[in-house]
Amino acid sequence: MLHTLPYPLFTPNRLAAAVALATSLPVFAQTTLSTVEVSAHRNAASLHLDQATPTGSRTGITARELPAAVSTVDALQMQERGDFQIREGITRATGITDIGSGGTGGLSFSARGYTGTNSVGIAEDGIRIQTGAGTQNYPGSAWGYERVEVLHGPASVVFGSGTVGATINAIRKEPSRTASQEAMAAVGTDGVKRLGVGATGGLGEIASYRIDAYGTDIDGYRDLGQSREAKLMSRLRLQPSSDLRVDLTADYSVNRPERYWGTPHDNGRILPELRRENYNADDAVIRYADTRLRARVEWQVNDRLSLSNELYHLESKRRWMNIESYTLNTAAHRVDRSDYLHIQHELAQTGNRLEASLKHGSHRAVLGWEAARVSFRHINNAPYGGSSSVSIQNPAHGQWFSPDATLAKFDTASTLHGFYAEDAWQFDERWLLLAGFRHDRANIYRDELVSGTDFGRSLTGNAWRLGLTHFLTRDTSVYAQYATGHDPVTSMISLNLANADFKLTRGKLVEVGLKQKLGNGLGEWSAAFYRIDKDDIVTRDPNNSALSIQGGSQYSQGIELAAALTPSPNWRFEGNVTRLQAEYTHLIERVSGVGVSRAGNTPANVPTFVANLWGHYRLGAMQTSLGLRHVGKNYADNANSLQLGAYTVADASIAWQVDGKTTLRLLGRNLADKLYATRTYNNQMILGEARRFELVAEMKF
Repeated sequence: MLHTLPYPLFTPNRLAAAVALATSLPVFAQTTLSTVEVSAHRNAASLHLDQATPTGSRTGITARELPAAVSTVDALQMQERGDFQIREGITRATGITDIGSGGTGGLSFSARGYTGTNSVGIAEDGIRIQTGAGTQNYPGSAWGYERVEVLHGPASVVFGSGTVGATINAIRKEPSRTASQEAMAAVGTDGVKRLGVGATGGLGEIASYRIDAYGTDIDGYRDLGQSREAKLMSRLRLQPSSDLRVDLTADYSVNRPERYWGTPHDNGRILPELRRENYNADDAVIRYADTRLRARVEWQVNDRLSLSNELYHLESKRRWMNIESYTLNTAAHRVDRSDYLHIQHELAQTGNRLEASLKHGSHRAVLGWEAARVSFRHINNAPYGGSSSVSIQNPAHGQWFSPDATLAKFDTASTLHGFYAEDAWQFDERWLLLAGFRHDRANIYRDELVSGTDFGRSLTGNAWRLGLTHFLTRDTSVYAQYATGHDPVTSMISLNLANADFKLTRGKLVEVGLKQKLGNGLGEWSAAFYRIDKDDIVTRDPNNSALSIQGGSQYSQGIELAAALTPSPNWRFEGNVTRLQAEYTHLIERVSGVGVSRAGNTPANVPTFVANLWGHYRLGAMQTSLGLRHVGKNYADNANSLQLGAYTVADASIAWQVDGKTTLRLLGRNLADKLYATRTYNNQMILGEARRFELVAEMKF
């Protein structure tokens, strides 16, 4: 029985003792991250090809050396574009589209033909945040982060299971002994108010700190559109000697996003008159609270060997109390509401990563072991009864009520282990070979608090990659790689009995590409060509459609182009284009008791064309920027019966550098007030944001 386990494994006293131990012993850690300097204005465009990418490899190699595609969006780019949320900044990266909703915590993406939290992983400073019941809500706002990187394609060697499509890694700003402060204040249409402050500096002879605070208060353009967010990020760095460093991190955030679950459609047609309507209850609730504690020690033993140990504890408490399903009844001029949901998540993740970095001759290698214990409690009022009907326009929202009791339904306790090794071998001046292997093991125990059908399950997966980079010149490299990975069929730490017998799905990638820095400061560009095949997808038994089995498969193949150009001192351009084809090669779904093949269909939420373009013109103290984002058509279901139309959104900003410390910025989002949907939820379209303007003041001291 699950409740007989030593659960939770880490009590507060044990955690405190472990933190003390981690910070007192010179045990090992990862290669130190490179520091990125960000100034108030950028003179040259860059893809950051000469920057070390801890997201792409833990060996410390640069993006140009890496035989894989990686994208970087830095803090200044997000400022220039008005991307205040991590998810907004990420959708400017090559080929990434936002498919989030309130039900997924807002952080769910489509990448290279694979979608959702089971295929596109989320990390902060290299630590994966485990997903329970398909929900990911952290990190939220972009304030306090130096940059966000995306490793495209299978990333299981670096980040473990659930990363066949891509992995997104938010990298925070580091402490410095040089004192500096920054602040941001913004006001805008629809009652937008934002405030952010950050400071860093030295403390005594050996310490430095970094602290960031951020808050928003938004009324919203839609009925019941209010949202609130607040967070505090802090890090204390102790460096008693040049070869020993200790980082202590403590964060807390509370987020109350807009209580919106989509807009009902008329046979796939979005009705413009419903754009500002919301059919949720007056007293609806969405709330996320997250706590992060971390202790990291790095010890440079000698010129060849460094060790690090990273101990962390993460907690997420989430609550939803909403009406989540709406059906349009045009004949009666009503909207029928159902799915009165009350759900709570209590998630705690405590883990440790021990790593050794070795340099010997032409080799840069890492060996590591990650271990984590994750507890997850799911509280809900299933079967989610309740129904009502309201007018299509200006509805009387009413109060939330359900005849079903809200109870703790199940607990899970998961123990996760990952063992990995990588080696970057520069065996010739013009050749680099990157090889990596990882073994993951997950032991999941589920205690059914109502039904009593407890069970345990072990899942294992191996992943490896082999990549070769050839440097044609000092500024130009070509590469090829073969990589494998694995995804769970559902959120691993909330695995249910129906999926308990399924193993991890398998993905494999073949990719070739080019990365080049152009002469005379013109800029950088890259190209990647890839194919990913994924097997063991859950499908229906062709001989008995009532049975689910593994055996489905799909593929995706495409081309990704990215460039950052500075044709003259006044002009700067950044852009990327993705063209892909994704299809099921074998998938059977049950429809009205009959098995129906989806072979040849495009998976849901996968656009075949995505493009971003930004142009900046700077004259003296003024900079004008214009951006276009295009997302091609995609489908809401695997049957391809409901199509979401393509859309193009235009954004712009005008910045005035008042002096060396102050910049004023006028931002405009969705200038044409385009009406479009990013995805569907139940029987509704999730609409993109309407036109918005903000005036932002950015100050440095």
